[in-house]
Parts: sequence; structure tokens; C-alpha cells
Amino acid sequence: MKKNIYSILRGKFLISDDSFKNWRIIIFISVLAIIMIASSHSADKKVHETARLTNEVKELRSAFVDGRSKLMRLKMESSIIEKVAEKNIKISEIPPTKIKVKSQEQ
Repeated sequence: MKKNIYSILRGKFLISDDSFKNWRIIIFISVLAIIMIASSHSADKKVHETARLTNEVKELRSAFVDGRSKLMRLKMESSIIEKVAEKNIKISEIPPTKIKVKSQEQ
């Protein structure tokens, strides 16, 4: 057993006469390891990209909600009254009336 361990540590299985099958297995395992590492890096890139896009969507949604709330405040009647009061325009005391036009058919 001691002799087998020494022969493995010295690499005799790589230089013996039937070492071609050993080299094929070593190369095959090395290629599989490289493919696995590349796949892992690709998956990590996708995870980071997804996280970045999720954060960007949250920021854009927050900006949209903020803009919408500002617009709602600007459209309120009290806000409009304040803006036109700066230009010395006052609200009419008489409410508006509808004007109906009837077409005259001949």
C-alpha cells in the first residue's frame, strides 16, 4: 500500500506505458472544471445585473410616485387659487353657466 501511494505521489501513473487513458480522464475532468467555473461566473453576472435592474426599477417607481403626488398637489383647487392670486386674479363670485347652441336646420 505504501508503494502505491508513493507511485501516485511521484506521478508514475502519468508516465507509464498505459498512461494515455489516464491523461484522457485528467483532461476531461479539467475541461469539465473550466466549464463549471465559466458557468458559475456567468450566473453571478446575471444575479448582479438582476439586482442592479431591480434597484433601478425601485428608484424609477419612487420618482414616478413623487412626481404624481406633486402633480396632484398642483392640480388642487387651493393650489391653483394661490398661484392665480399672485397675478391679482380672483375667483368669480358668479358660477359659470352652460351655453347651449341649437343648430338651425333648414
